[in-house]
Amino acid sequence: MFSPNPNQATLFDPIGLGPLMLRNRIVMAPMTRNRAGDQNAAQPIMAEYYRQRASAGLIITEASQVSRQGTGYLNTPGCYSDAQVEGWRKVTDAVHSEGGRIFLQLWHVGRISHPSFQEESAAPVAPSAVLPKGEVLTAGGLLPYVTPRALEIDEIPGIIAQFKHGAAQAQAAGFDGVELHAANGYLIDQFIRDGTNKRTDIYGGLPENRGRLLREIIESVAGLWGSERVGVRLSPASSFNDMSDSDPHSTFGYLAEMLSECGLAYLHVVEESSASSFDWGPIRRAYRGIYMANGGYDRSSATSALALGNADLISFGKPFISNPDLVGRLRNGVSLSPGDRSSFYGGDERGYTDYPALEFLN
Repeated sequence: MFSPNPNQATLFDPIGLGPLMLRNRIVMAPMTRNRAGDQNAAQPIMAEYYRQRASAGLIITEASQVSRQGTGYLNTPGCYSDAQVEGWRKVTDAVHSEGGRIFLQLWHVGRISHPSFQEESAAPVAPSAVLPKGEVLTAGGLLPYVTPRALEIDEIPGIIAQFKHGAAQAQAAGFDGVELHAANGYLIDQFIRDGTNKRTDIYGGLPENRGRLLREIIESVAGLWGSERVGVRLSPASSFNDMSDSDPHSTFGYLAEMLSECGLAYLHVVEESSASSFDWGPIRRAYRGIYMANGGYDRSSATSALALGNADLISFGKPFISNPDLVGRLRNGVSLSPGDRSSFYGGDERGYTDYPALEFLN
């Protein structure tokens, strides 16, 4: 994969992804937009938002919690109730009507929650009782995070079951596959990195133990979907949500090798642009499958990464917010519209579905 590609793959070439054929290599990255309704269900406005962006080779939805326990933000969509399936079905129908492909990102926030989101005001759960820095936005305003409760080992099968149920709900909602959110300091990532995982049982210590939960979730979800319709997202260098690891190259190098054996649809890696000292090469080389890169790419850097064989797919985040026609703009070299940051999170159609799209001749 690392040798220069003699065919000079471009952003606009089709690519096979398991049983799917993507019409280009441009992926819409998962982005929380906080537009879900009172039942944490996708609203009709969300169907229009994703439909407008269906020219992407693949859309990965905003993170969707697999249970109430996995909730940590206001107005984020879930994937565990019938009402949530019904809401997501409108989204998948809209995207498919435009010939697009869409995966649901499955999410459990772990310690990045608050008792106000939990049943009976319970403490959030995590691999270990390590308090995150910062504050969480609740219905009552900004409040400090609380120290989470460490999961008992006999509770972990229940966590795996939550992800399996979310994956089954995604099937019922008509998605083309699922992505496991193992990045950005949420529950699976909390198990992976030793800054938050202080366990001494089979889920702590060595990288293979800290990666055990992810592997077991993959096995469970793949039992429903087939591994070729399951992707995984990692963020090896990110400190978001107060995350750290004493040896990230060792930890994530092991994970890349392990994930290579799982036959996944892809590995989606957040390559932090601020992490200039991090060497991404070993992870890219260790993962023997479709590698999706994310992290501040533009047309030039994305084209170079594909041509050099450093990635097979490129996911774009913020540019898709204000450019529903991003694929056409990139193809035709048209400048991008700037986004309105004040409308990124929450609100109505303003800054969500009202960005104009240009007409392009393909």
